[in-house]
Amino acid sequence: MMLHVRQVLTPEEVRQARGILSDAPWGDGRITAGSQSAQAKNNEQLPEACEATRAVRQLLLRGLERHSLFFSAALPKQISPPLFNRYGGSANNFGNHVDSAVRYLADGAGRVRTDISCTLFLSDPTEYEGGELMVEDTFGEHRVKLPAGDLVLYPGTSVHRVEPVTRGFRVASYFWIQSMVRGDEQRRLLFDMDNHLRRLRSNAQLGETDPSVIGLTSIYHNLLRMWLDV
Repeated sequence: MMLHVRQVLTPEEVRQARGILSDAPWGDGRITAGSQSAQAKNNEQLPEACEATRAVRQLLLRGLERHSLFFSAALPKQISPPLFNRYGGSANNFGNHVDSAVRYLADGAGRVRTDISCTLFLSDPTEYEGGELMVEDTFGEHRVKLPAGDLVLYPGTSVHRVEPVTRGFRVASYFWIQSMVRGDEQRRLLFDMDNHLRRLRSNAQLGETDPSVIGLTSIYHNLLRMWLDV
């Protein structure tokens, strides 16, 4: 499932993040790439332990915590600490690659199975040309270029790339999620059911206590119990 999650960060939070990142110590993005990705990767990245990374990471995590649509779609068990990259100038693209199945966290803090890949855009689309995130699946290629503060999530199994940035700079955050529900198909079914339940609950003629709403809510949670890994 690929999903556009809108306004994870407010416009004010985007401005705050961009202000912090404007003076950040960008370095070679290949330092965190695997052997295959390093051959395709040509961008800049912030050190994981620098103050700018820590500050903007907290902004982003707070945004995710308050976003119910994100949690309904991802059902996160663990979120890898968000990282930050920049494309532009001579470091302007990332060729086709697949994310590693496991993300090992810094300083031996554990590991995350990369069920879901996420990119949160921090540059407005008008500020740069190119830089589209291209994600391949059985239906073809999907071209993603979102407003600043918006997030896209997609299966970690997908082949994807970032097209060359030919003008300006594209700044974004990226991270991975280990979901409580491992299978993408099961997550999609639960997400669709949750969305329909929300609509039923908001119907003035039904509401939370309607027998059909209670019954469908029971089915949702029983499916969740069947597929859950906590």
